[in-house]
Amino acid sequence: MKVLFWGTPAYAVASLDALVAAGHQLVGVVSQPDRRRGRGKALMPSPVKARALELGIPVFTPERIRREPEYQQQLDDLGADIYVVVAFGQILPPEILQQPPLGCWNGHGSLLPRWRGAGPIQWSLIEGDATTGVGVMAMEEGLDTGPVLLERAIPIGLRENAHQLAERLAQLTGTLLVEALPLIEAAGPGLEAERLQRLGVKLQDDEGMTYARMLTKEDAQIDWNQSALQIHRKVMGLYPGATSSWQGKRLKVLATEPLVKRMAAELSAEAVELAHRWGHDPGEGATNPTHQAGCVLDIVPGIGMVVASSGCPVLIREAQLEGKGPAAGTVLIQQLQPTRGDRLGT
Repeated sequence: MKVLFWGTPAYAVASLDALVAAGHQLVGVVSQPDRRRGRGKALMPSPVKARALELGIPVFTPERIRREPEYQQQLDDLGADIYVVVAFGQILPPEILQQPPLGCWNGHGSLLPRWRGAGPIQWSLIEGDATTGVGVMAMEEGLDTGPVLLERAIPIGLRENAHQLAERLAQLTGTLLVEALPLIEAAGPGLEAERLQRLGVKLQDDEGMTYARMLTKEDAQIDWNQSALQIHRKVMGLYPGATSSWQGKRLKVLATEPLVKRMAAELSAEAVELAHRWGHDPGEGATNPTHQAGCVLDIVPGIGMVVASSGCPVLIREAQLEGKGPAAGTVLIQQLQPTRGDRLGT
């Protein structure tokens, strides 16, 4: 099949590779324009554009596709049978959605209608979802509202961060798209309603809809007055962006474990031992009156430091102090030089 692929971040590269490996003819790739990145602010291509150029696929980078009719016509002239979209970063206008005879299809990183929008992976972790997954959805004008052709669920590990989960979901997205395209091709072209009926798609139920809004700098701030589990979920979901402060400098917190005894089966061996020492399981959101939130309760050689929250403490295993690289265990302790009673977030 002749495919026009739309994607921008590293997450979408696995899907591009999977479609090429499956033998589909990639007539072009549409990606966001080059942006200035890094300390030197050099103009850099998106990960999808860089991979497409390696593969020798023509690349198109519209600034705003809905406002560029010349670009729309240029893409239509490629004669693709189908458009496949994975994290492109712009909403496609009706003029684009109507172009390919087999429709526009999106590989989305959640089990719709939960977490429509731009940050489904982050929000599934922040909100403590036990499972997530991938869906292949027929695109329409609404934001992630189209009917779903295929979906696959996976469990989320307690100690899994957004980068790790994204890598798993990226591979799964590619796998599911490769499964979906022969089904879409077999259903053939025609009126959209008839094509979708032949495919037996599942309409979304808006009753269970949640919206994964764009995250802000305020979202990244750790509130040590929250429970250990809430803090841990923020650290994992915003990896590597959850921040606090340490002796007047910014501290990115990169890896934690909630020292909650009832979660022992999901904790590391070191955290289980610390949970039995420090975790009193007062219940989600209960206040521990003996320690101020953010207070360092213990420094554990080779592992990290135990910090008070509103209930059970949090084990900080890895962090990055402003001006330094990421550090874990012994190196982290050496960099921070913590003592019991020191406080984060002040």
